[in-house]
Amino acid sequence: MFMKKLFFVTVILLCFFANKTLAQTINGFVFEDLNKDGIKQNNEPGIKGVAVSDQVNIVRTDEKGFYQIDNKGFGIIFISLPSDYSTKKFWQNISSSPVNFGLTKTPAPKNFQFIHASDTHISEKTIDRMDKFRAITDSVDPAFVLITGDLVKDALRVGEKEASGLYELFISESRKIRSTQWLVPGNHELFGIERMSSLVSPQNPLYGRKMYRHYLGPDYYSFNYGGIHFIALNSVDFEDLWYYGHIDSVQLAWLKKDLALIDTNTTVVTYQHISFYSGALSMGGYSESGLGRSLERENGVLEFRHVVSNAVEVISILNRYHYVLALAGHDHARELFRFEGLKTRFDQAAAVIGPGGFIPPIESPSGVTVYQVTNGVIEEGKFIRLDKK
Repeated sequence: MFMKKLFFVTVILLCFFANKTLAQTINGFVFEDLNKDGIKQNNEPGIKGVAVSDQVNIVRTDEKGFYQIDNKGFGIIFISLPSDYSTKKFWQNISSSPVNFGLTKTPAPKNFQFIHASDTHISEKTIDRMDKFRAITDSVDPAFVLITGDLVKDALRVGEKEASGLYELFISESRKIRSTQWLVPGNHELFGIERMSSLVSPQNPLYGRKMYRHYLGPDYYSFNYGGIHFIALNSVDFEDLWYYGHIDSVQLAWLKKDLALIDTNTTVVTYQHISFYSGALSMGGYSESGLGRSLERENGVLEFRHVVSNAVEVISILNRYHYVLALAGHDHARELFRFEGLKTRFDQAAAVIGPGGFIPPIESPSGVTVYQVTNGVIEEGKFIRLDKK
């Protein structure tokens, strides 16, 4: 009887460690999907040198397109899409190995346009704003669209059912846009953290950043297009009940690894929700209380809440490269921020949801910005209003 029990205990332990190993080590192929069915066939070649990440570690595929990664991230595997390829989905939830990515050869032109939009704040009552946004996007027909956060009306202060419904509504409406969209979260995507209003427990499996990752994938990542390296950053952190602008240490470590895989002469563009710097914030004045206050204690240190508190640290990493453009949203106003002697331009987008901004009594119009790229040079953006004057 003792030996029989020992046998069953041994089997259980072996299964446990086998499953643990499977959860820790993920492998798969990045391949050219010739028949576009998403399944790797024997005649479909692997793609060498593609960066694969779990938001902590990054590896590159070998000559056969094979990768293996020690998964220490948040349940997601994604690729940094190479410049001359497209794919239906650049990320996948981890269930088991292999996790394969089928890509289609799509040479990127030297000259192209992309749109920067922000703050859609979608709800059932604001579908008309998305309709206007889609009309402009479809008329411009850009290579892709960057949307820098506050995608939904509010997941901060509401329960799970309402927040999930808003995420699902955004997904449904955004699918109507023809162009590829690259997203980052804003503060309104943080689920339930203002618990005095949401009544959500921190133990909820979708709490905080987890709801965004559940519905929309990695909250920071990178991709390549037309020889430019685009980096999505999550610039919204939170402590207890409140959000603030900050790039956390795990993300910073990932950023260094991501940049280490590109040449220092590569043109780099970042996009995020809360900006590194903002002139509009200072023009709007300061407040120490209320939901929208401008000051917040972060780990005991008083900081500006609506800009990235460790901006200098982040930019010092990026400035080792040809870092030309930092895009953000959050302020609901288009702002162009420049420093003499610094090659990086800091551009904030207006809000899709409607006119607004932190600069009373000036009301910034609603709209999006179209950027023309010519032979690798990103020209000054052209602002397009969503509403007629």
